[in-house]
This record gives sequence, C-alpha cells and structure tokens, in this order.
Amino acid sequence: MQQIRKLVQEVAPNAIERISYQMPTFETDGRILVHFAAFKKHIGFYPTPNGTKEFAEELSHYKGGKGSVQFPLDQPLPLDLIRRIVLFRAAENRLAAEAKAAKKRRNQ
Repeated sequence: MQQIRKLVQEVAPNAIERISYQMPTFETDGRILVHFAAFKKHIGFYPTPNGTKEFAEELSHYKGGKGSVQFPLDQPLPLDLIRRIVLFRAAENRLAAEAKAAKKRRNQ
C-alpha cells in the first residue's frame, strides 16, 4: 500500500489525502481521485468507474467490479498501469472542475 500511496503523491502532488469509506483516499479538485485498501489476499484499488472503464483491457486479467480492481498480493503491483490510471483520473477531475467553473461563470 505504501507503494501506491507514494506513487499517487508523486503523480498528483497537490492531491489531498484523507480516509473515506474507511480507506486511504486521495482527492483532487474536490473530487475523489482513488481509494485503495489492503485485504487478506489482494489490494483493492478503486479509481471510480471511469478509471476502470478507460483501462478495461489492461485490467481484464485482474478480478474486479464496477469501479474496482483487485491486485493479488502474490504478484508485483502494476505500478506503470496504476500511474497511468491516476494521471487519467487527475485529468478527468481537472476537466470536471474547469467545466463546473465555466458553467458557474456563465450563470452569474
């Protein structure tokens, strides 16, 4: 879990770290970036539905569900893939925040 935490801090240095749903969570631009948690046999990684949809092919050999993926503890973490997912989610959050700000300006 420390590897994921360090990677997120490197990729999204302005992300706010907190606990949400009893899991370590990072957020950017007022939106959830990713959650993650350790379990007996895997690390749960939750990049919300769009993070798993965008990388569905690369994540297909891992167990998971809508918005989640399980990285088995007996395998190396796919750090490059996690990095790309975090970058994608940070960009997605940034675009959503910009769109919200533009809409607010138009409505003033």
